[in-house]
Amino acid sequence: MDRLRSDFRFFHRLRVRWAEVDMQKIVFNAHYLMYLDTAIADYWRALGLPYESALALLEGDLFVKKASLEYHASARYDDTLDIGMRRVRVGTSSIVFEGAVFCGERVLVGGELVYVFADPHSQTSKPVPDALRQIFDAFEQGLPVVSTQLGGWDALGSLASSLRDEVFVQEQGIGEHMVWDDADHQAVHCVVCNGLGQPVGAGRLVQQAPGIGRIGRMAVSKVLRGTQLGRQVLFSLVDASRARGDREVMLHAQLSAQGFYDRLGFVARGPVFEEAGIGHIEMVLPLASETH
Repeated sequence: MDRLRSDFRFFHRLRVRWAEVDMQKIVFNAHYLMYLDTAIADYWRALGLPYESALALLEGDLFVKKASLEYHASARYDDTLDIGMRRVRVGTSSIVFEGAVFCGERVLVGGELVYVFADPHSQTSKPVPDALRQIFDAFEQGLPVVSTQLGGWDALGSLASSLRDEVFVQEQGIGEHMVWDDADHQAVHCVVCNGLGQPVGAGRLVQQAPGIGRIGRMAVSKVLRGTQLGRQVLFSLVDASRARGDREVMLHAQLSAQGFYDRLGFVARGPVFEEAGIGHIEMVLPLASETH
């Protein structure tokens, strides 16, 4: 089960903690299985699939049938490890993953995880859905696993509404009267959907003033944050603003998201204020030249 880093296109990175080592500062053997399991969770995020809702939509769940490890060398306290993970085979009802724990270019541990797709209640096996097979294939071939749509409320409103309800109403407790308004019908909307058609990212662009676009209602499924979906929505709307001739685009950023916008070139303008009971700050991005 010797592997090279080039065998994998997906990696999860972690640092060995003190609680995971013995007196010799060597990682306990059982923790490597935990490392692979953690990498599997991130692999699903890379597929654009919120695990719980995606499996519910597919009317099944995944159960570990077999897990095996092959040890080559030990990881030590404070090592930075990269956990490579790839899907190698899909049978009628089984899905086989190979993983490897790397420290630099050196493989420390190889592993194989066999899952069975099954009824979540009876735990009896059932065929792996074709839609899931296709998502695996696309990801392992380096193809996109999400699609971005731009359009009006009539075309995208139901998808955007579903995600807004999930993020703003259910998660953040914002009143419904503050989540939808008449501007939706004049706005340009962006929705990102995964391979199952689930909306996982959304936002809108309105005309704040002549030459000024305003981006708002930015939402990403909670379990998929940090996977570049927010960036994908944001710059799709920035491009739409630039294409219609706006000279700048602005937005009201929740303070918890200010760092995200900072990293993408937006600059804070003015004092902090409260909106829907949440601290915000206005941020602006000039559109005189390409920004990404």
